[in-house]
Amino acid sequence: MPGGRLTAEDRRDIGAGLAGGLGYAEIARRLGRPTSTVSREVARNGGADGYRADRALRATERRARR
Repeated sequence: MPGGRLTAEDRRDIGAGLAGGLGYAEIARRLGRPTSTVSREVARNGGADGYRADRALRATERRARR
């Protein structure tokens, strides 16, 4: 579903992929998303070493309320 918003499940999959040592391109392929979507999501939510799906979801919800 390129172009749509990431779901909580997508964010969990990104976190699991990063923890499993996968690259952004492979995570994106598994999600059916552009690589840029995954890389931007990770960059805005702690980077590859600090990404946590639960924190990313809360941060996204906070940004959406502004």
